Amino acid sequence: MKKTFFLLISCLFLLSLVACGSSSGGAEKKVKVGIDTTYPPFEFEDGGDYVGIDIELIKAIAEDQDFEIEFKPMDFKGIIPALTAGQLDVAIAGMSITDARKKEVDFSEPYFEAGLSLVVNKDNSEITGPEDLKGKMIAVKKGTTGADMAAELAEEHGTEVRLFDDSPAMFQEVSNGNADVLIEDYPVIAYAISQNTNLKLKIVGDRLNGDFYGIAVEKGKNADLLKKINEGLNNLRDNGKYDEIVNKYLGE
Repeated sequence: MKKTFFLLISCLFLLSLVACGSSSGGAEKKVKVGIDTTYPPFEFEDGGDYVGIDIELIKAIAEDQDFEIEFKPMDFKGIIPALTAGQLDVAIAGMSITDARKKEVDFSEPYFEAGLSLVVNKDNSEITGPEDLKGKMIAVKKGTTGADMAAELAEEHGTEVRLFDDSPAMFQEVSNGNADVLIEDYPVIAYAISQNTNLKLKIVGDRLNGDFYGIAVEKGKNADLLKKINEGLNNLRDNGKYDEIVNKYLGE
């Protein structure tokens, strides 16, 4: 009798473990997506919601490829470290594909061509290109390709560089005349100037380079997810959704 009772209890215990395992195994983990919400028109907050090209794009990719996402907003400079530490699964933050970053993360196919521009106070007539930067102060955002470009220009032209945590603070520094010039991705600064009449800024000269944005995942550990992102991105291009999202924020 005792033996039968013991076997019955054991069977019930095993069944409960199987049931619990099935329950937790069936629930798919949300993909944690790192974003920088100070980067319109790609990522920003509007009425408490995250909006922008990057936000709508990754949502559409997730829907197309049938996975759930959870946004994790943070400073841009912290996104790659969080990704390499396994705290994020994906990063989409107007992130330019560079050889240096390829050593730390794996990128999707390019999804947007940006390029860096020089920006000055709208009353500034002295600076029209890199050749006019000697002795000037450049404002840039930490951890960006703009910061890398500023370092190159500083070495070549003898400029000073001032680093900022976010784009709005950098914009204000030049708008207020506390720095001579800033370097920012062309679509970002063009959008900012068009949307904010209080920014006393203008773009000068040609684009300094031809950066392409990519969606990043942890290096060597997320091949399946990266494949889904690329497939979703290609599907959005084919069905017209990609153009719809970009044109919503940047116009046709």
